[in-house]
Amino acid sequence: MEKNKGHDIREMFDGIAGRYDLLNHLLSLGIDRRWRRKAVLCLNVKASQRILDMASGTGDVALEIARRYPQADLIVAADFSAGMLQRANAKIRRAGLGQRIFPVAARCEAIPHGDGTFDGAVIAFGIRNVADRSRGLQELRRVLRPGGKLLVLELSTPANPPVRVLYHFYFRKLLPWLAGFFSRREAYRYLPRSVADFPDCDQFRHLMEEAGFEIVAQTPMTFGIVTLHAAVRKG
Repeated sequence: MEKNKGHDIREMFDGIAGRYDLLNHLLSLGIDRRWRRKAVLCLNVKASQRILDMASGTGDVALEIARRYPQADLIVAADFSAGMLQRANAKIRRAGLGQRIFPVAARCEAIPHGDGTFDGAVIAFGIRNVADRSRGLQELRRVLRPGGKLLVLELSTPANPPVRVLYHFYFRKLLPWLAGFFSRREAYRYLPRSVADFPDCDQFRHLMEEAGFEIVAQTPMTFGIVTLHAAVRKG
């Protein structure tokens, strides 16, 4: 079942890759850029460090890391969708960053790098789509050095009742309808379902701790519709 889920999600992302950036910026009113910048700032990359951008999509986080931290030694942009990686590769070449950012086809549950390869890792809006979430977190821990930082940026459900009502209306009704004019409507019906199925902050903290991470902070942003989970690898 997990294998089938992963295959279906990969096909879905391949199908929407061409309009993915447009819809991200349009449907979030451009706030998605601010969320990604915040996550990248929290990496605090030092000279000669190596960084993994897992579930990189079209490469926005990897590009932000390269621009923000010219001292980074290596940035790997990994994703399981060929369509997304094709878009990422084109953006990386246009930015003249092909010598610093390396796109890699990979699932989060099977990262093709050795133990302790990276000093930091980011997964932005991707952990929801990992079929075996526990295995994915264990793999992220494995490829980080001890003390290496992991930043998980993910959509969440607002705690404030009035905000939650508005959020659910937009997310479940309006967003799929709007997205249907530009892309596959079913993909944007999947989005609110995947957020509803995602663990709350306490449950996700437990998952990360089980995988071998120590939570540093869980920071809600924009009324709690997004949460930034910051953790370090134990050991």
